[in-house]
Amino acid sequence: MRVLVLGGTRFIGLALVEELLAAGHTVGVVHRGEHEPDLPPTVEHIHTPRRDLAAKRDAIARFAPDAAVDLAAMTAADAEAALTTLDPAVKLVAVWTIESYRVFDSIYAGTVPDAVPLAEDAPLREGPYPAPEQAVSQGWDYEAASYDKLAVERLYLERGATVCRLPLVYGPRDYKRREDFVLARVRAGRERIPVGPGTFLTSSGYAPELARGLRLAAERGPGGVFNLAESASPTVGLWVREILAAAGASAELVRVPEALLPPDMGLTGEIPQPWLVDARKAAGELDWVHADWRECTGSSVR
Repeated sequence: MRVLVLGGTRFIGLALVEELLAAGHTVGVVHRGEHEPDLPPTVEHIHTPRRDLAAKRDAIARFAPDAAVDLAAMTAADAEAALTTLDPAVKLVAVWTIESYRVFDSIYAGTVPDAVPLAEDAPLREGPYPAPEQAVSQGWDYEAASYDKLAVERLYLERGATVCRLPLVYGPRDYKRREDFVLARVRAGRERIPVGPGTFLTSSGYAPELARGLRLAAERGPGGVFNLAESASPTVGLWVREILAAAGASAELVRVPEALLPPDMGLTGEIPQPWLVDARKAAGELDWVHADWRECTGSSVR
């Protein structure tokens, strides 16, 4: 199968490209050319800013994709650019996160409106994005005010696409370095690490495992929404201890009052609304089940 990946040069995108290649697919990558990973020469690169995607219509047509996976649509305009450029016969997969669900608002508001785990039909967010400071990540070129992934999902679903919602992602090449709130202190030789209660429960996923799920979604193109996440989720406190164990560190975790937690340890604080999703639909329709979280944490830390 010929698969076009929109935004496949960093982290989860690069993991997906490697997964597709390992499965024997022909891969093309659409990106701006600012990150040029070491990929086999068989991978075709189409360089363009997202807003100019339509100008590459002929190059994309020559590649003739059977499927396209969009990891880089952050605004309604991004989605429309892809949907008007790609042939209607192409199987579509749009990738976003479980931030689509209403509980994401609740985490910031300190409320608990929903039971977990969240199935794909759980209530979605309404109103503005609750964390505008996170709306534009490093390396993206869109305005925070235009950020609207719910619109992206809606537009793709109207075209019969498969939408995959990802959890907190960790693993190789994570430019956000999600385990570093612990590992930076290990590298600094800290013998005591301040933590909060560590009771927060959130779904996570190891990048290579999630890439496998995205590959299956592209191959099968079932349409609809799928949660991809670990089947069993540790509390943040247990995750911190597992990170330390994988690093071979013996630092003591010291419980401190919430007001004294360093900002980067906020995830260990008191967050009353769990953020867990149910990935059983992916297990049933994609034959995808995430590997054991402890094994994946160990691989990621190493």
